[in-house]
Formats: sequence, C-alpha cells, structure tokens
Amino acid sequence: MSTPTAFDPAAHAHAMRSAGLWHDRTIDHYFAAAISAAPDKPALVAYRADKGDRAEPRRFTYRELGDLVARAAAALRGMGVGRGDVVAVQVPNWWEFAVAALAASRIGAVVNPLMPIFREREMGYMLGFGEAKVLVVPRLFRGFDHAAMARALQKECPKLQHVVVIDEHGADGFEQRLLSGSARIEANDAALAADDLAVIMFTSGTTGSPKGVMHDTNRLVACNNSLAERFGLTGDDVLLGCSPLGHMTGYAAVLLLGLRLGGTVVLQDLWEPRQGVTIMARERVTYTAASTPFLTDICEAVAAGAPQPAQLRSFLCGGAPIPPVLIERAARELDLKVCSLWGMTESLSSTLTEPARAHDKSATSDGRPLPGVDVRIVDEQGAALPVGTTGRLLVRGAQMFIGYYKRPDIATFDAEGWFDTGDLAYADAEGYIRINGRSKDVLIRGGENVPVVEIEALLYKHPAVLEASLVGYPDARLGERGCACVVLRPGARLDLPALQAYMAECKVAKQYWPERVLVMEAMPRTPSGKVQKFRLREMAVDPAR
Repeated sequence: MSTPTAFDPAAHAHAMRSAGLWHDRTIDHYFAAAISAAPDKPALVAYRADKGDRAEPRRFTYRELGDLVARAAAALRGMGVGRGDVVAVQVPNWWEFAVAALAASRIGAVVNPLMPIFREREMGYMLGFGEAKVLVVPRLFRGFDHAAMARALQKECPKLQHVVVIDEHGADGFEQRLLSGSARIEANDAALAADDLAVIMFTSGTTGSPKGVMHDTNRLVACNNSLAERFGLTGDDVLLGCSPLGHMTGYAAVLLLGLRLGGTVVLQDLWEPRQGVTIMARERVTYTAASTPFLTDICEAVAAGAPQPAQLRSFLCGGAPIPPVLIERAARELDLKVCSLWGMTESLSSTLTEPARAHDKSATSDGRPLPGVDVRIVDEQGAALPVGTTGRLLVRGAQMFIGYYKRPDIATFDAEGWFDTGDLAYADAEGYIRINGRSKDVLIRGGENVPVVEIEALLYKHPAVLEASLVGYPDARLGERGCACVVLRPGARLDLPALQAYMAECKVAKQYWPERVLVMEAMPRTPSGKVQKFRLREMAVDPAR
C-alpha cells in the first residue's frame, strides 16, 4: 500500500473519535442537558454599560434562556433560514448574541460572529463573501448607528435578506422578529450535527483579504473539554465574558465553554476596569479569558480601591506575551494564577500553562499542548529541531479548523495533518513552547491582529504617500501599537491627525488606525529590494536611528 500524499479528513475524524476526543455532541446537546438537570440555575447574566452603573443586569435561568432559544429558532426557520445558511451576528456582549447564536445552531444554520468594531469596509467584504442571509445588529452601540450601516450594506449584498435590530421597535426589531411568536423548536429537534459546519470566524486579514475559518462543534467542544480539564472547571464555575463574543476568545473560551459545562456566564459589553472588577466580585466570577491589557487594568483597578474579586482563581491570558512583573503582581495582589496561552482562530486554544505551573512558566512560555493537541518545531525542510532551537511552529489535533470558507485552493494540512501556523517558536525540555517571532507580517494590538496588508494598501492610496509600511512598536498596556512609516510625494505633508482622519473616511475600525507616523526620505531595503521591517520597527521605537 502506498503512503498517502494528501490529508485524509475521514481518517482524521476516525482517529479523533477513537481517541475519545470527539463525542459527536453539539453545544445544544449540553445546553439541553443543563436545562433538564438544573432548570432554575443561573445561565446568563448580562450587563450593559449604556443602562448606567445602577441598572440591574438581565438574568436568565437555564429554563428561561432555553425558552428564548426555542422561540428564536422557530422564528429564524419561519424567515426561511435553513441548514447551511449563514446568520451573521454583529452584537456586543449582550444576551441577544447568545440567543441568536444558539437559535441559529439549533436549526442547522452557520453562525458568523462579527466584531462590533467592524465598519463598512470590513462588514461589506465579510457579509458578501460569506453570503449571510441574516444579520443581527444593535440599533446603536457606542454612538455608532449599526442599523443604518446594516441597511446600507443590505443593498450591496444580494444574499442578505433580513436585518434584525436590537432595541428597535417595529417589524425588524429583535423582540418582534425573533421572540414574539409562539412556535418553538426544542433541542431534541435540532438539525445541526456535531460534524456539520457550525461557525465561520473571519481572520483579521493580516496576509491579504480576511479568510473565513470554519469549525464544527466537535472541534469547538474538544477545545472546551481541554480547557475545562486543564483549569479544573465544572458546572459550579462562573465565567466572565469581557472579551468580545465576536472573537474566539469570548465566543469559544467563555460563552460556549460555560454552556458546555452548565455553568453561569456573565457578560460585560464594554470593558471599564473598575466596573469589570466590581462585576467579578459581585457575581463571584471564578474564571475569565482575555488579553494582557485586561489583566493590567484589573490590577490597577483593585490598587485604586475597586473590590477585590476574591473568587477569581484562573485567568486565561493570550494574544501577546505577559510581562513577568505583571504575573508576579497578579499573584501577589490578587492571589490570581495567570495562565499563558497560545492559539489562533484556526487552532483555537492550543497550548496553555496549567494553573499549578503559572508562576514559573507563564512568564517564560506560552504553555504546553492541551489534551488532543500536538505541536512540532521544524526547520525550513520540515525536520524536527532540538530543544531551544527556533523554527516553524506546526500544530495538529482535535480542535483544528476544517478549512477556509470557499477557499479550497488554500493549502491547509500536510499528509500527517500538520498545519503551519506562520509563527516561529522554540520548545524547552518540558515541552512548553515560546513564540519567538512571526513569519507572517502580524501586528498585535491589545490581543487583536491588525490587518497589516489592508492598512498598507489604504496608506498607498493616500494622495500624499509614495511608499508606506505599517509596523508595530512596543506599548506597556496594549503590547503593540501601529506606526505608519511613509515616504511622501514631493512637496506633500502628512501628520497623524490627517492620517487618522483619512482612516475614518475609509470607514476603517478605529482599533486598526496607526497611532504614530514616521516620515522618511527612503525605506530601508535589502539588496533585492525588500523593505527591512525590522529596521522600521527599530525606527518606530527610536526615530533617531
């Protein structure tokens, strides 16, 4: 028998089931079990910043949340949404996000979570490419009119048949459209199978147009199970969702994890450190997942007099390296174990430091592989490298993505199922890895990937710009901020306010705007003409270089 030359998805699925890593149960199965076991247990607690500090959050028991999902599922089916249709959800961390996502999954539709920061440019591409049939949005969030944007985009996206608006009265309002009917679809009538496409999550487009990463619930639940095992989480835990649900951290590592366990999920829609810490203390939060800036904010808020979140025992921290001094501070001042994580949309949570080793490993590594995950570090020829040697980071396992939506042309896995992450890393003698560079051109601001290629393309379109490159420079809170390095046309001028005004005109999410401008006479280049971005990063830190 000849050696296979291509990845075999069926063989991979068989191996995952044989190893007990895939159980062929959806989140809806676990949700139904939680309703049956403890119908009056708190399932969801949702805080909204625009309701004021004294406003009570919306609280839902498992029975109450189950009732909303059953009615919303029937309403979506009544709107013509069926198996495989895409339901896009651009909603902050509000209870309506959970209802819409769970209802869509129940009828076999595909959930497409979208970040609230996205504007016309990003949304137009993602809705059009994903061929979303329904888009759920808030009427207003942080002063931005999402409803108006959604309706304008509907004219450009012929497949987008329905826009459902939270907080709007009338036929398109969330309550009227999804919750006013008496028809129901119960969990035992669910159309989604565990190996059906369940979620499309778009990447940030760091190497071109955003790609739609596809996951089924076998993969998502495998991630949930591995996190629960390493953290020792159970249905008694209270999980805080302060990271956006439009990102895999908030969606998979908090919302789905909490529902899979039958725990309580607390949502905070707008991160404000003092309020966040107060919520943690009030709701007796035991676990949360977020990027490094959140941890800094929590420490600062408690030091400034906010109530200490005494029940918080585990903090999953990813997106950027964690300063050792911050890990020590969290342990000293909050008695909190900060567990470093490496993952990506394609591989979900992949390596994680266990709480027992948080003090000595989170500062020096990005964790070790989670159950069901394998990693390799190889040279350019694919040969395994020894301990301590930096090379290409490959990953495979139970929670790897299916592939890229409508992009079968993009190579994903080799014959043995390995995926090249684009990151450079080394391993220590205990198997903990450390990200040591990036082979892809990535800028990570506050745990969020900035779409470097797209922003550079816009910079080139500015009438004053002759050449442009975007690089990161270190920031104590966010990890990195963006610096636009530009060569201007003769006689032209460009400063930061003008550049940021241009970004606003281009409808670019504010988090992606450059926060420093470096004007130079010429780009540093290699003999072959390639821009030396390492030089630009040095200059962004110290313009005198």
